[in-house]
Amino acid sequence: MNITLLGYGKMGQLIEKFALQRGHQIHLIVDENNRENIRASDIEGADMAIDFSRPEAAVSNIDLCFKANVPLVVGTTGWYDQLDEIKNRCLDGNKTLLYGSNFSIGINVFFHINKLLAAVMNPYKQYDVQVEEIHHTHKLDAPSGTAITIAEGIIDHTDSKSEWLNNLIGEGEETIPKAHQLLIESHRIDEVPGTHTVLYSSEVDQIEFKHTAHSRAGFALGAIIAAEWLEGKTGFYQVTEMFNFGGRI
Repeated sequence: MNITLLGYGKMGQLIEKFALQRGHQIHLIVDENNRENIRASDIEGADMAIDFSRPEAAVSNIDLCFKANVPLVVGTTGWYDQLDEIKNRCLDGNKTLLYGSNFSIGINVFFHINKLLAAVMNPYKQYDVQVEEIHHTHKLDAPSGTAITIAEGIIDHTDSKSEWLNNLIGEGEETIPKAHQLLIESHRIDEVPGTHTVLYSSEVDQIEFKHTAHSRAGFALGAIIAAEWLEGKTGFYQVTEMFNFGGRI
């Protein structure tokens, strides 16, 4: 495939590395230095675009790819308040988009088991649940998109929580969650690629379910695998649709 990279920070550079290793070519690199000069015609020759840019740039990049009729993998988060609108435009226009908060194989296994665990724990009301996420200080959004996906997986499979609440530790006064609110506690620590923990706590014990990323490599490789999976398809997809896990609920 000829791939256009939208965003060329650390993730974009890793994606380029894995794309070349897997026999793909880079059609165009778009970053903050040239984005204002890029038009749909510039990327029309690409087979696929991969966006790991910034939250405020994601929607305009999606618009660009829709105009160019280029399939798009979006790994940027922080724009999901416009998700329904983008989905409708994608389907109405017969375009192609796959999005996800995290493309690593390990975290997608985690997402799946998280739902199973939430369903198993649902009858045991003596346990309260919360999510903790730790990322590097350069991460622009809090909570992380991955943490939101985890929280939504819990909410969908438990009776006691109906919405999530975020506390970014060290940034202002912390809010005490109400009984129906699932707390996501966010920490920002230098050079931590990403750690996500689900905690079920009672008076007598605590259950911890945890995923720790050792580097960004898993995210980057997963994005290329997502692009390979998306090739030839039309429609609107979540990254979880790439995987065929057993034990579905």
